[in-house]
Amino acid sequence: MAGLAKKLLLVDDDPAFVETLSEQLRQSEGFVVTTAATAKEALDKIRADYCDVVILDIGLPDMDGREACRAMRQAGIKTPIIMLTGADTDADAIKGLESGASDYVTKPFRIGVLLARIRAHIRQHELSDDAVFTVGPYVFQPSARMLVHKDNKKKVRLTDKEAAILKYLYRAGDRAIPRETLLGEVWGYNAGVTTHTLETHVYRLRQKIERAPGRAEILITEPGGYRLIP
Repeated sequence: MAGLAKKLLLVDDDPAFVETLSEQLRQSEGFVVTTAATAKEALDKIRADYCDVVILDIGLPDMDGREACRAMRQAGIKTPIIMLTGADTDADAIKGLESGASDYVTKPFRIGVLLARIRAHIRQHELSDDAVFTVGPYVFQPSARMLVHKDNKKKVRLTDKEAAILKYLYRAGDRAIPRETLLGEVWGYNAGVTTHTLETHVYRLRQKIERAPGRAEILITEPGGYRLIP
């Protein structure tokens, strides 16, 4: 999505492979790539900071990658996990998927194939009820209608309409969305609802999420409408 770099966690203990793949992911897709060489390091990192997708090698020095995947799922991690393996058998694929992996890619692979899988899983995840987004200093959980501050862990509860406004603006990337468009998407084209209703909700939302609501830094007003600053 334009304007918002996706975060990817690459878990593999081969330094040369990690360096090469990280560079390809950054250059081709603009991913913000974090790396981990062990399952423990990966678990610590994904618990500390949300990421959009995990690339997880099956052969890690401290734990089988499938066990690491299972541990991530047991920790409540909903992020898509794509497993990498050197073994190309149905039994390996089944074991990986049964551990909670979203997909399975066999080494060696073409980078284009891996990127296509990554994009597909991110798109699918963002449409699901499990989707989690980064909005300013917050982690946004639309299905729970909640924002959690990344530093102090403070929770901000949202109404259905507030969550819908944030979700639509997030998916718009760096585009400003006209008030009439946002009104139609969130409320439907109800003749009894005006842009004043939207403005009131935006005002209340800013009271909840902005450091200084009068000087918005996250949900800003532009001549074309409203826009989220990632």
